[in-house]
Amino acid sequence: LKVFRTPPTMPDVAARARFSHAGLRAWLEFTTESFYHAAVVPILLATIVLACFARPSAGEDTPKRFRHFRQTFLLVWALCASADWLQGPYVYALYEAYDFSHMEIAELFVMGYASSLVSGCFVGAFADRFGRKASCVLYCVAYIVSCLTKHVRHYRVLMIGRAAGGMATSLLYSCFECWMVSEHQVRHGFADNLLDYMFGSMYTVMYCVAIASGFMGQAVTDGVEFRPISPGSLIYVGGYLGPFDLAIVYLLIGALLIVFLWDENYGCRDPDAQGGDCGQGVIVALRVLFGSPRMVFLGLLLSAFEGAMFAFVFDWTPALESEARPPPHGIIFALFMMACMCGASASTLLANKVQPSARLMWTFVASSLCFAAASEAVAEDHEQHMQLILWCFMVFEFCVGVYFPTVGTLKSEIVPEHIRGTVYNLYRVPLNAVVVGLLLGDFPVSTCFRLNAALMLIALVGILAIGRQARSKALVAPEPTASEMISHNRPVFSPLRVTEDMPPSPTQGTPNSCDLGLGKSTSYEAHANKGSMGLHTVLGRRLAQHEHDAGATSET
Repeated sequence: LKVFRTPPTMPDVAARARFSHAGLRAWLEFTTESFYHAAVVPILLATIVLACFARPSAGEDTPKRFRHFRQTFLLVWALCASADWLQGPYVYALYEAYDFSHMEIAELFVMGYASSLVSGCFVGAFADRFGRKASCVLYCVAYIVSCLTKHVRHYRVLMIGRAAGGMATSLLYSCFECWMVSEHQVRHGFADNLLDYMFGSMYTVMYCVAIASGFMGQAVTDGVEFRPISPGSLIYVGGYLGPFDLAIVYLLIGALLIVFLWDENYGCRDPDAQGGDCGQGVIVALRVLFGSPRMVFLGLLLSAFEGAMFAFVFDWTPALESEARPPPHGIIFALFMMACMCGASASTLLANKVQPSARLMWTFVASSLCFAAASEAVAEDHEQHMQLILWCFMVFEFCVGVYFPTVGTLKSEIVPEHIRGTVYNLYRVPLNAVVVGLLLGDFPVSTCFRLNAALMLIALVGILAIGRQARSKALVAPEPTASEMISHNRPVFSPLRVTEDMPPSPTQGTPNSCDLGLGKSTSYEAHANKGSMGLHTVLGRRLAQHEHDAGATSET
């Protein structure tokens, strides 16, 4: 205590001043290093301000069980999502450092997307049948294998790693969300407004850890030299491999937390309903999917938007390559994630003012314009063109931030719970087909951006069709149930005269009477026109009980 009460001496003050001055000078050097670094401060401030205004709120009467559930899920989600974000900026750069050609790198990317395409056909059914918790643990294992293979400078080994990473991506973007929605709605029965809060928290956390991953990945990359472990060895360490090693640590911790903190939940496990295997579960899901126009159009917009987004993951690195100013991949990725978080915050602020379909509509329009502008600017290696391309990419990432929480709510409303995991992965099949087609086509970057702009217009068609389906359903007034008619003292049956063309009652054998299951027969006209209150009361009790037990109002 005496030490802390002692006023600082002049040497201490001078040392602190020198330290502050050195920190300020280092920060000024950082922000003036390039226009990428200069954009960090304003974008970071905008991100913080929007995040404060849009901070998710669950209300004062939040159940204690919900708070525990939220913390358990978001902790695991943060670690597992961080593992994915850490790798993103460095996959292309690592393959380039291994001296692979642009076409070979494209083939490696295609293997990842093709693996995601194929695994998407059965991963969802596997998760619904054998457990979503187990599938999340499988994600951690598959991604650890993928990260380990990155250390080997061998084309076939890297191909195996891309295959494992593609399957892990399918698991990440379906099973975690399915587990959360099922726990929320089925096991705990929390309110619907808390589900919106969970989606908002989920994507807020995801973008926060993505921003941090960009800076941490850059620091790890710059901290250790990229080199083989011995001269002539195929195994490398350091440099671009640092973020992959850090991802392994996160995945190990995440897997342990899943095992010890999460409960298991399932989709449809009934052998009679599922046909006894995952393949039959896919068939059931396909029947439901193609029987619902809204689910079909939802799949169309998902495939178009996210297909363009994943193609962008491959194209943004070569688009920003410059001999005059090499791009800092980690800083650029952090800027992208800040823009995403700004979009997610804007989506939260507009949630009660703008319908999800309207938000998605303007998102697709803005994304299409961004890709169209970037396709024109990407041909020139000039700093002004690089800045234009960067800002186009930033606006697109803002749109991505708006898209994910909005479409998450839309999917939870449209896709049935018992086949949710299967349908989510089926949606990834055409999505990955789009990406594979774009990459194998070996198009110039400018052409890819034009195709991405066209895909955004296709997504726009999908959301307009969903909105039209919703409006057409709203125009059809639902028929009142029997209980509603009884409570409003209205006749349960239509007051039309029964004609001789109607089949005779099994009880009376006469054309103008029917058996209501009450032990006697009653005339349609007598009930409809005279409205006997005694019979009304009996009918009400009997029909209300039937609705409660059987859930078949229309049959009643």
